[in-house]
Amino acid sequence: MTQQPPAKPPEKPGTAPEKGSNNGLWYILVIGVISVVVLSTFGGNGSDEEISLSEFREQLGSGELNQSNVHDLIFGPTRLSWQSKSKADIEKGAESERHYVSILGIGSEARLELQHLLDNPTGERDEDDDEAATDAIAWTGGQEPSQWSGLVAMLIFPVLIITLIFFMLRRLGGAGSAMSFGRSRGRLYAQDDVGVTFDDVAGIEEAVEELREVVEFLRTPQKYQSLGGRIPRGVLLVGPPGTGKTMLAKAVAGEADVPFFGLSGSDFVEMYVGVGAARVRDMFQQALQRSPAIIFIDELDALGKIRGSGAPGGHDEREQTLNALLVEMDGFGTDHSVIVMAATNRPETLDPALLRPGRFDRHVLVDRPDIKGREQILKVHTQKVKVGNGVDLQRLARLTPGFVGADLANLVNEAALLSARRGDKSVTMEAFEDGIERVMAGLEKTSRIIVEDVKRRVATHECGHALVAASLPNTDPVHKISIIPRGMGALGYMLQVPENERELMTQAELESRIAVLLGGIASEQIVYSETSTGAQNDLQRATDMARRMVTEFGMSPRLGRMFYSESASSPFLDGGAQIRESIHSEETIREIDLEVKRIVDEAYRCAYEVLTARRTILDLLSAELFEKETMSADQMHEIINQHCESPRIVPGTAAAMASPEEPTNDSDSQNESAAEGS
Repeated sequence: MTQQPPAKPPEKPGTAPEKGSNNGLWYILVIGVISVVVLSTFGGNGSDEEISLSEFREQLGSGELNQSNVHDLIFGPTRLSWQSKSKADIEKGAESERHYVSILGIGSEARLELQHLLDNPTGERDEDDDEAATDAIAWTGGQEPSQWSGLVAMLIFPVLIITLIFFMLRRLGGAGSAMSFGRSRGRLYAQDDVGVTFDDVAGIEEAVEELREVVEFLRTPQKYQSLGGRIPRGVLLVGPPGTGKTMLAKAVAGEADVPFFGLSGSDFVEMYVGVGAARVRDMFQQALQRSPAIIFIDELDALGKIRGSGAPGGHDEREQTLNALLVEMDGFGTDHSVIVMAATNRPETLDPALLRPGRFDRHVLVDRPDIKGREQILKVHTQKVKVGNGVDLQRLARLTPGFVGADLANLVNEAALLSARRGDKSVTMEAFEDGIERVMAGLEKTSRIIVEDVKRRVATHECGHALVAASLPNTDPVHKISIIPRGMGALGYMLQVPENERELMTQAELESRIAVLLGGIASEQIVYSETSTGAQNDLQRATDMARRMVTEFGMSPRLGRMFYSESASSPFLDGGAQIRESIHSEETIREIDLEVKRIVDEAYRCAYEVLTARRTILDLLSAELFEKETMSADQMHEIINQHCESPRIVPGTAAAMASPEEPTNDSDSQNESAAEGS
């Protein structure tokens, strides 16, 4: 029998259970402080000097204690106390000590005798004489504080410390705290407090439909069970960072009418043995008590990495946690009314037992959005921004290839901040275009002073990139050229925007892209007969692209259509390659290096020929860019069209005829000729 979802979401979801009020602790602390102050002010001073009763009698009889050194004597029920200085002397700055004599336990006759002794210390006057003795010591019968007050003052601080420790341990004993090792850190969310639904998710319609079906299955399971279908036990969201995996999970929490527990994979990992596994069991137990329910684990790769990667024979706490998760998802006694959702951008590191059907039945790809998806995402993010009338979201989507949802949200925010800084009443198209450059190239450093010679070289370098891109086929159109420093160490940049989305790239397109990358260093060689360190990033990217052509794409006629790569790269993370043990011979590695060098050298020769044939245009573009610091694509094409009939040039024909020397096919020879500026 299928359990019905709860009638209403739990109160205060998304937060840990509320602790009891701490007002009682504060009351105890305040009362304790007041008690200490009162006792220290009005109570007996712990530094008083005690004198025995017999010694006190002897000092009175001998006259050692007299009116000059006994002042403000108080005859209390348990002791006698007095000051050694008068109030007048104390007010003048004299130091006074207080003395006392304990009379606790003496009889009434002894007390009367002691009073007579104070009235007649030397005993020279008869008891029947009514006249007061001249040497009598004045005393009062005030209430002297008992010694219990000092005892209370001594005990108040330990009591306060014990009370404070007690309340701290109670607080540490809650869920998610350091003392609750075995309790889950998952938080329970409700629909109203999440504030995100499927309507707020755009650009990834296929993933939304997959998750919408899961939510509908929880709402109306009879629709699917009548045909023999069963609810998926797990849904894994995979994709690059920033594509909206966590946003989809929030939308599920906002749409589902069942309890939704959310936590991170790192919440299970601890240094103490058995803690992670205990938290997994506790998490599923909480979900089972409220089933049907959904558990969402973000960054699953922190928990579910492939087992056996640790040291042989050692104990890996993470593996024990993963084993507990595997058993809870599909093992003996598994409850099928709890669905597990997870998100990761490193699925290649997950354990195969975790990915198999029966645990994660569905793998939902949340990929980078295409131009239509980017436009829809921009529409969602611009709803909260006051956008100007001239803003074209379709053009912005075309100018942002490769952007994910997080990048587009950041773009809208940057554009709004730029417009506010400029004092505009709405976000303009210019602000969006500046925001694109800021996101892609970094912050503009207008205050940085560049030497004129360096500035001219940078202008030549960037115009070399742009002119090669405008001259060769199979290249992306140039959008903008700038020599204003941006980001970390970038003295200039050339921005290209593809006309269409590319799922595949041909060998000709890759070779043209390498030639564009080498256009900057080729232009420096042509104009200045030497190169600079500014081409370091261009050379790195060109070499990496050529190596992938040889080792991964099979684009080398010499090595054939084989896969030679020795690195396992992540499909969703750039720069996440892991070097594996080499499986190739030294001869094969040498052949790979020679092929990479051949591709790079041919691309450099192509760029060198294009720029040599169009040296006049290169100089005009460099001079214009040096003067204006920024050049648009229309301005660049206007200069090119004024000095040539065709904007593009076919490598090896017109460029080869215009070249001063015919380059040879030998890789070493053409590298030497390029270095000499031929």
